[in-house]
Amino acid sequence: MSKDFQVAYIPIGVPTYHLESAKKEFDKSIELLKGLTDNVKVPSEMLLSVDLLDEFLDTIDPDLIVLQNITFANAAYASQVLKRFDSPILLWTLREPVIDGTRLRLNSLTGAYSAANAIKSFREEPFQYVFGSPTEENVKSKIDAVIKAAKVKASMRELKLAAIGHTPQGFGFGRALDAQMMSTFGVTLESIEARELMDVAKGYSDEEVEEFISDAKSRMIGLENIPDNNVTDFARLYKAYKEYVDNNNIKALASRCWPDFFTAFGTPVCAVLSLLNDLGVVASCEADTYGALSMYVGSQLSNSSVFFGDPVSMDEKENTITMWHCGMAACTLAKDGKAEVGVHCNRKIGPTLDFGSKECAEVTIFRIGLDGKGKFRFFVAKGEALDKPKQFNGTSVVVKTEGDAAKIVNDTILQGWEPHFVVCYKDVSAEINALADMLDIECINM
Repeated sequence: MSKDFQVAYIPIGVPTYHLESAKKEFDKSIELLKGLTDNVKVPSEMLLSVDLLDEFLDTIDPDLIVLQNITFANAAYASQVLKRFDSPILLWTLREPVIDGTRLRLNSLTGAYSAANAIKSFREEPFQYVFGSPTEENVKSKIDAVIKAAKVKASMRELKLAAIGHTPQGFGFGRALDAQMMSTFGVTLESIEARELMDVAKGYSDEEVEEFISDAKSRMIGLENIPDNNVTDFARLYKAYKEYVDNNNIKALASRCWPDFFTAFGTPVCAVLSLLNDLGVVASCEADTYGALSMYVGSQLSNSSVFFGDPVSMDEKENTITMWHCGMAACTLAKDGKAEVGVHCNRKIGPTLDFGSKECAEVTIFRIGLDGKGKFRFFVAKGEALDKPKQFNGTSVVVKTEGDAAKIVNDTILQGWEPHFVVCYKDVSAEINALADMLDIECINM
């Protein structure tokens, strides 16, 4: 049974400092945290003794600990927390409220050194840190990003990701081991052969798939231009996939596509994956499992569908990289809301999606990948999705990167990154970096 996500605010200190100043920061801290999440557990008073701390620790089951030195506290306080929980930690130092040549009101910063020293003695993975008062914007932004990252980390423990079929020959970078997926990310990997869903789809009558055709027509433009038999077969696949994910509580999937759906079924699966992405079930193609997990993380952090594709073109003068794929992008990403339907660029069979993606002032390019030694790593680059028409048959998005586009292409190739990347329609770089720290995974920012 799943548990509710919980942030625990743990303000530690001793009663020998200026408690009036500390209480003001305590109240403002609670106000900030409650404004960022509904799932925060706070004590009724500042935890100014180890006994009070222990009493509060008995009441929590945190997915993220916000450990704040409300005043100085020695390492015994942090050690008590670390003995009880292995949750991610955000260590928060308060700014001294007054510097007037008289007494030190809080001495929070010295306390943070004691706490940090204890944390590093207990743990190998990085922890998060923020310095400043609750009213400072950078503090709010940092805490918000860490909470969102912790929520995604917690959600992955409940995630069931389906691998539908195997990767095509030469696409082994997308394969995942169930034990590795569970041990690193907490994700349950389920596997099913693509032919099983094809066989299920073949068993549906025309009448049984009419509602799926109607749903597709409400989201896509030009489905009537595709031969009737392909439209019906697409709807059969749509029903088979939709019922499979619903019946098995699948929230992400990586599906085989070519050549089987062309040769054994006669209709591509691209448009099915597009609609699943619309419905909030992230779906990658070419059976790229870590691509699907990248899509899941990106969609959770951005609260929207993400683009999945290959870097296929680069313009040094414009400082842009074009991402493209055959036609499985979510309909909601279409420029001007026009999710046009076409045929597959190579096989000339439809339906696939055929549009340029919408513009966005802030996007994040992201990938969960493996280096040459099989060690996980994250890739992050920030940019802007430009207002550009479709670049090639299929779906595309043109990203003007913050960093030098030519260097990004050069470095990602030399570093051996996989050819599939995700474009998130929001700047979620801070959240991704925080998540990488929580998972003790290297994050490469370009």
